[in-house]
Amino acid sequence: MTRTDAAAYYNPMGTTALITGASSGLGVGFAHELARRGADLVLTARRLDRLEALAVDLAEKYGTVSTVIPLDLAAPGAVAELVRDLADRGIRVSTLVNNAGFGLFGSMVDAPAAPVHDQVAVNVQALTDLTHALLPGLLGAALTHPQGAALVNVASTAAFQPVPRLAVYAASKAYVLSLTEALWYETRGTGLKVTALCPGPTETEFYAVAQRSTAGPRGLASVDEVMRTAFDALDTPRTPPHAVSGGQNRLLAWLASVSPRRTVVTVTGRLSRR
Repeated sequence: MTRTDAAAYYNPMGTTALITGASSGLGVGFAHELARRGADLVLTARRLDRLEALAVDLAEKYGTVSTVIPLDLAAPGAVAELVRDLADRGIRVSTLVNNAGFGLFGSMVDAPAAPVHDQVAVNVQALTDLTHALLPGLLGAALTHPQGAALVNVASTAAFQPVPRLAVYAASKAYVLSLTEALWYETRGTGLKVTALCPGPTETEFYAVAQRSTAGPRGLASVDEVMRTAFDALDTPRTPPHAVSGGQNRLLAWLASVSPRRTVVTVTGRLSRR
């Protein structure tokens, strides 16, 4: 018997999971693992062609029913539109994975206004609005599907310290971490699994979007490694308020928490020049 059968600590079989930013990277990883565990999916992102291709792949591999909703979460009213769409379709979400997010590398003084605004709109505002809108349903699902309801907000190891030249991104992820840990406490005893996933540098499109490098730094973690961290946390009877992927990343996050802030920001500032 494996940890992903009917006796698993986190067993979303027969429920529906909503994944934002589902067209690539960690979003695709979440889609495959949730489908493998028996969940149907709502996949949302901007790129319709990728979402449709993913839905076909999931159906062929796992027999999963996927609802595809193309959406730009930076657009005004996008979350309200998504929530209405779910209601119109009669879809009840038991697991929410707030994965959509992006960062742009460079000094804030040189950054165009639009991408600065959009980072906050997607990483903070949309995540908050969608969590607030769906949280009552998630709590209800935790009652009707014990061990099958979850809220996963994707933060980052950048959340643990200021990061010059990724200032808005790191600040937005610090918000995600703080919000999620507070919700973890507020929902204790409800059966809802709440955690902030904090990956370090990972083999995704993040660095290409950030306009720093198409390859990113050396030693990137794989999506599969980050998924193991996420689902190990969900499979734990007492899901932790956050889960950092990678032993070195956990050490660095701890060091950031116990070191003087001036020292931390000086070190990250020097590292970000590389």
